[in-house]
Amino acid sequence: MSTYASLGLQDSASPLMEQLMYFHDHSMFIITMIVTSVGYMILSLMTNKYMDRHVMDGQYLEILWTILPAVVLIFIALPSIRILYLIEENPKPVLTLKTVGHQWYWSYEYCDFMDIEFDSYMIPQNELEPYNIRLLEVDNRTTLPLNTLTRMLVTSEDVIHSWTIPSIGMKTDATPGRLNQMTFWFNRPGLYYGQCSEICGANHSFMPIVIESTSVNDFINWIENLSEE
Repeated sequence: MSTYASLGLQDSASPLMEQLMYFHDHSMFIITMIVTSVGYMILSLMTNKYMDRHVMDGQYLEILWTILPAVVLIFIALPSIRILYLIEENPKPVLTLKTVGHQWYWSYEYCDFMDIEFDSYMIPQNELEPYNIRLLEVDNRTTLPLNTLTRMLVTSEDVIHSWTIPSIGMKTDATPGRLNQMTFWFNRPGLYYGQCSEICGANHSFMPIVIESTSVNDFINWIENLSEE
């Protein structure tokens, strides 16, 4: 079992989330080194009685402890800027999915197909199956094809919501009167869970998101079955 799974979090399911995890590890390594170095210096100053006049007033030392933090910030900023660019990148999508936030459920519309839209409500606790996850399972799962660049259009019909899937590194506000977008794709099949991440009212914690990533053939069969219904 991975560390993320042991904490109750799903493993990465998209290249973007993998980059975010690498950046987290990179940043934590730098922060750990800084905390260790500063802690050692503080303890060293507290436990000895030596005094150096060059430490109390030294131009070269002041220059050094000004330049070093700037270099460290550069090592943190460059990967961060790269990931921000990847998040905002909007190449030509293969599939477009529109989601609308309501109090308190989500509506989905497949813009590339005719009359493919549905609402997604949380399943009440007394209707859950033994294999369902409490407060995270929905009656209509959203299905998306594997390794397919998808554009998500997000808006709201009442108050501000936030469509979030942590395992793919996506979080976009659903704002009334505004259409936000993001692009992503899944690099492995599975079920991926999320929730509204904006405090949108009394039932804010009861509007989960479930996406099922399948093969292209299974996705087409699913679309055909919805069209027949």
